Amino acid sequence: MGIQQILLNDYFLYFSFSHKAKKITRHMSVNQQHLDPDSTTDVEDVTDAEEELIKKCEEMWKDMEECQNKLSLVGTETLTDSNAQLSLLIIQVKCLTAELSQWQKETPEMIPLNEEVLVTLGKEEFQKLRHDLELALSTIQSKNEKLKEDLEREQKWLDEQQQILESLNVLHNDLKQQVVTFSESRIFNELKTKMRDIKEYKEKLLVTLGEFLEDHFPLPDRNVKKKKKNIQESTAQLITLHEMLEILLNRLFDVPHDPYVKISDSFWPPYIELLLRNGIALRHPEDPTRIRLEAFHQ
Repeated sequence: MGIQQILLNDYFLYFSFSHKAKKITRHMSVNQQHLDPDSTTDVEDVTDAEEELIKKCEEMWKDMEECQNKLSLVGTETLTDSNAQLSLLIIQVKCLTAELSQWQKETPEMIPLNEEVLVTLGKEEFQKLRHDLELALSTIQSKNEKLKEDLEREQKWLDEQQQILESLNVLHNDLKQQVVTFSESRIFNELKTKMRDIKEYKEKLLVTLGEFLEDHFPLPDRNVKKKKKNIQESTAQLITLHEMLEILLNRLFDVPHDPYVKISDSFWPPYIELLLRNGIALRHPEDPTRIRLEAFHQ
C-alpha cells in the first residue's frame, strides 16, 4: 500500500493548494471591490497579497515535485485480482472523506446583494430559461407537424370511406326498389308450372324418339320367304326397338340394384346385337341371356 499512500498524500496536497488559491483569490477580489484608487496603502496590500500567493504556489509546486520523485523511485506496484477493486474503493473513500472534511471547515461566503450582481444572476437565469423554452418550442413544433401529417392522412382515409359509403347506399336503394316480395302460393304455382313443362317436354321427347325408331328400325316383314325351310318359324310376337328400350329403361330406374332384363323370344336378335355393339346395352358378366341398359345418367 506504499504507492497508494503517496497518491493519497499527493491528492491532499493538490486539493489543499487549489482550495487555498481559491480562498486567496476571493480575498483579492473582495479587496479590489473596496479599493480606493487614491490610496497607496491599499495598492501595497494587494501587492503583498499577490507575492504571498506566488510564494505559497511555489512551495506547493515543490511539494508536488517531491511527491513525483518519490513515485518514480518507488515504482509501480501490481495489485492482485483479488484485492485490486477493494484497494481502489478504499482510496476513493479516503479521498472523498478528506474532501468532505475540508469543505466542512469552510465557512460559506454570502454573495454581495448589490444591483450589478443581481442583474447578472437574473440575466443568467433568463438565458437558461430562454434556452429551455426554445428547446421545448422546437419539440412541440415537431410534434405538431407530425400530428398535422397524421390528421391529413386520417382525413384522406375518412373521405375515401365516405365515398364508399355513398356508393353502397346508392346500390342499396337500387336493389331495394328492384326487390319483389314472393308469396308461398306464387312459388308453389311456379314450381307446378315448371314440373308440367318438364313432363310435357318428356312426353314430346318420347314421342319423337318413338317416331324415329319406327321409321328407321321397323319390325321385320313376316311375308318375306325364308331361305332355309328347315328353320322353324317362331311363334312369339316380336316387339319394336322402341318397346325394347322402354323395358330396359323402366327396369334401370325401377330396380337400380338389379337392372338386368331376361332376353325373351319377343326381342329380335338383330336389335339386341345392335344395342350391344353400340354400347347402349350391356350383357350380364355371368348370365349371357340377360342384358341391361347403360347408365348414361351416372
